[in-house]
Amino acid sequence: MFGTESVLLQKVRKIFTHFDTNGDGGLSREEMTSLVVAVNPHVQFSAQQVEAILDEVFTAYHAFIRDPEGLSFDGLVRTYEDGAGDIDRDFEALSLSLDTDNISTAIASGVFITDQRADAAHLARRTNHKSPCAPSDIVYDSSKLLLQELLIIIRRLEAKLGTLTGKHGDRNSPSSDSFRSSDASCLKGNGPHWDDLGRDFDDFCRKLNEITQKADGFASVEEVVDAHIAVGWVLFDHTLYREALATFMKARHAMPYDARPHFHMGNTLYQLGRYQEAREHFITSLSIAEMADSPWSQLLPQIHVNLGIAMEGEGMLLSACEHYRKATMLAPKHYRAYKLLGSALYGVGEYKRAEKALVQAITLKPDFADAHCDLGSTLHAIGEDNELAIREFQLAVDLNPAHAEALYNLGGLFRDIGRYRKAAGMYAKVLALQPDNWRAQLNKGVTLLGAGETDEAQKAIKEAFRMNNRVELHDAIMHLKFSGRRPKGLCDTVMDIDGKDSPIGRSLVEGPEGGIRIVETSCFRQANRETTPCNLLACALDIRNFQRRTRLNRCTVSDLKKKLDKSRIFASSSAQKHELEGLLRELLYFLKPDAFQGAMKVINERIFSVLDQSNSGCVDAGLFCAVLVPICGGHRERRTRAAFNVLIERASKGRVRTELPRYDAYMYIKTLHAVYTPSQGKSQVMELPCISEKGAMTMSEFQSLFDHPSMGFGILDIVVKLEATDRIRHDRQVCTICRYPITGPWFKEVTFSFNLCSMCYTEGKVPLSAKQEEYCFKEYNSEVELIKDKFWFLNPWSPNS
Repeated sequence: MFGTESVLLQKVRKIFTHFDTNGDGGLSREEMTSLVVAVNPHVQFSAQQVEAILDEVFTAYHAFIRDPEGLSFDGLVRTYEDGAGDIDRDFEALSLSLDTDNISTAIASGVFITDQRADAAHLARRTNHKSPCAPSDIVYDSSKLLLQELLIIIRRLEAKLGTLTGKHGDRNSPSSDSFRSSDASCLKGNGPHWDDLGRDFDDFCRKLNEITQKADGFASVEEVVDAHIAVGWVLFDHTLYREALATFMKARHAMPYDARPHFHMGNTLYQLGRYQEAREHFITSLSIAEMADSPWSQLLPQIHVNLGIAMEGEGMLLSACEHYRKATMLAPKHYRAYKLLGSALYGVGEYKRAEKALVQAITLKPDFADAHCDLGSTLHAIGEDNELAIREFQLAVDLNPAHAEALYNLGGLFRDIGRYRKAAGMYAKVLALQPDNWRAQLNKGVTLLGAGETDEAQKAIKEAFRMNNRVELHDAIMHLKFSGRRPKGLCDTVMDIDGKDSPIGRSLVEGPEGGIRIVETSCFRQANRETTPCNLLACALDIRNFQRRTRLNRCTVSDLKKKLDKSRIFASSSAQKHELEGLLRELLYFLKPDAFQGAMKVINERIFSVLDQSNSGCVDAGLFCAVLVPICGGHRERRTRAAFNVLIERASKGRVRTELPRYDAYMYIKTLHAVYTPSQGKSQVMELPCISEKGAMTMSEFQSLFDHPSMGFGILDIVVKLEATDRIRHDRQVCTICRYPITGPWFKEVTFSFNLCSMCYTEGKVPLSAKQEEYCFKEYNSEVELIKDKFWFLNPWSPNS
C-alpha cells in the first residue's frame, strides 16, 4: 500500500491508525482529543481550548464526519491538505516511522501563493495551492498561545460578518480544490466584506494591536519573530492581507537577515497585486536562504516557485521558467513546480518542453486535474494527436467536473476538428458554471451553426451580443473569420441580429456579388514604380504584424541603446534568454503583463529560435539587439546607424573600432533574413558573398549593403512606409473582396476599377466577374495621391489625355 500512496497519505494513515484505537474507521471526539494533545507536547491546553479546537474541526469538516465513528480518514487528510496541521511536525512529535526510505520533506515546509496568470490559451488556473492556517515552523509555546487569542477574535469577526451577510459565520477558506476562472482579478486589500463591518472591524484591529504588542514584548528576538510570523500567517489565511503585511514587517524589522519574513511578505504583496515588490522580497529571501550554513535552506524550492509566480504576475514567463526549473532540481518530487514550468513553457510557445514537464507533474501526481488540462492544451497546440489531447481534457473533467478551463478548451478542440455537437455541449457546460462567459456563449452559437441547428445558434449569438460590448465581440467574430473557423451561415445570422449596416455585418459579407477567384500573384502587374509587388508587400505586412504584436515600434532605437547600456548585459557577450527578457520588460514598461507575455512569445518563437538553435538558453546579446533595431521606432537612417553601432560594439570587445568586419556584416544580414523573411529571403541570402570574406567596411558601405534590394534588407523601406500609412482610412473606400473599409495601402485595378485591401491583394483575390489573364494595379496611400491622379487625367495637355 505504501508503495502506491504519496508520502503525505502514508504519514496521515499512520497517524489515523495510531489514534483509531477501537478500529471503527473514524476518530471520535475522545480520539481527536488524544491526537491534538499528543502532537502539541509543549502546549498545556485547557479543557475549554481543546473543546474549541474540536468544535472548529468538526464544524469545518462536517462533510467527513460519520456518526458515531467520527472524523474519517479522508477528513483527516483534508485537514492536513488545508494546512490545519503540519504533517511532518506531527509525525515527528509522535515518533512514528514509515516503511520506506525515499521520503522528502523539503516541499512540506513551503507555502504556495496564488497562481493567477491569465492567458489567451485558457490554461488551468487555481486560486490557491496550499495556504495553511498557521506556519509549519512555530517553535515557542508563547506564539501558540497568541494564536489561540487571535483565532478567537477572528471567529467573532466572522460571526459578525455572517450576521451582516445573512450567511453562516464559517469561512470557506480557499484550498487547492477551489476554482477561479482565468479572468478573475487578484484579491486586493482586505476585500469589501471585512471593511463593511465598520466599528466591529475597528474593535478587531484594536485587539489585534494588543496581540502584536504582546509579541513585541517577548524576551528574545527569536521569540518575537516566531510570534509575528505565526500571527501574520493566520491573518494571511483569513485574507486580512494588509494586517498580515504589517505583522510580517515587524518580524523583518526584528530580524532583517531572516529569510522567512521576506518570504511571507512576498506572498502577501503578491495577493495585494504588488508584483514588483513581491519579487524584490522573494529575491531578498532567496539570497539569504542561499547563504552558506543557512538554517532556511529547506525553503529554497518554495522560494523559487513563488518567485516564479510573482514574475509571471509581471508577464516574465522566461524568468519564471528558470526559477521553476531550479525548484525541480532542488526538489525532484515537487509536482507543482513541474506543472508551473510546463504551463509557463506553453505560454512562450515551447510546446515540446512543456509537454515533458507536464507529463512529469502527472507522473508524480496522477490526479492533478490542472496538469491534465494544461497537457491537453499543449498537445492540441502541437497538433500531432488530437485524441490524446481529448483524453487529457476528459481526465481533468473526470477529476474535477467543475473545471471550466478544461471544458472550454475541450470545446475548442472539438470545434477545430469539426465535432460541432460535442463542442456545443462543452460550451453549454461552461455556461452552467459561468453564466456570464460571453466567449463560451459566442462559441456555443458558432458550433451550433456548424451542427446545423440554426435557430438555437441564433439565440446563443443574440445572447452573446446582450452579454458583451460590441468592440470585443467584433474582434472575436473577425478572428473566427480570418482564422478560417467560420461555419457557413455565420454572416447571415450575425447580420440578422446586428443589422446589415453594422460594422460587424459589413465586415462579414462573404464577398462581391458573383463570387471570388484566387489567381497567381504573378498575374498582378504594377501600374507604376510606386505600386508595391505582392511578394514584397506580403513580407512587409508580416514584419509589420510582428512589430504590432511586440509593440517595439513604440520604442526608439535610442531607448533600446540606453536600456542596454544601463543593464549588466554587454553587446560583446552572450546572455541568457531570461536576462534579455528583463531588458525588454524595462523597455516595454508600458505593456500590461498579458500583453508583454504575448510579445515575448512571438520574440521567443521568431528571434530566439534563430539565435539559439542549439537550445542552450544563451544567445548573442549584441546580435539580438541589432536584430531588434530595424523594427524599433525612429528615422530610417537612424535605425541603420544604430545597427552598425551595436555591431561595432559587439565586435570591438573593449577595443576602439570604427569599421565593421565584413564577416559580421554579412552574418547580420543573413540573420535578418532568417528572422524576418524566412521564405522570401532564402534564395536572396544565397547571393551574398562568401561569409569567410576578410576585411572591414565603413558606415557608408554598410548602408549600401543594408539598403540593397536583394542582397540587403531593402524591404525595410516598405515596412517604414506601412508604419506611416497603415492607419490611413480612405474615404468610403471598401475592399471589393472582404467588404471591409480599406485602411493603409489601397490597390485599384485600372481596367475593371475594383478595389483591394493589402491582405486581399497579397492573397491574389479578384472578383469572379473580372476574368482576365493579367491585372494592373495602382497603389494609393493618401487622398492627396488620388486627387493628383484625378487632375492628371482631367488635364487636357497631359499625355494620357
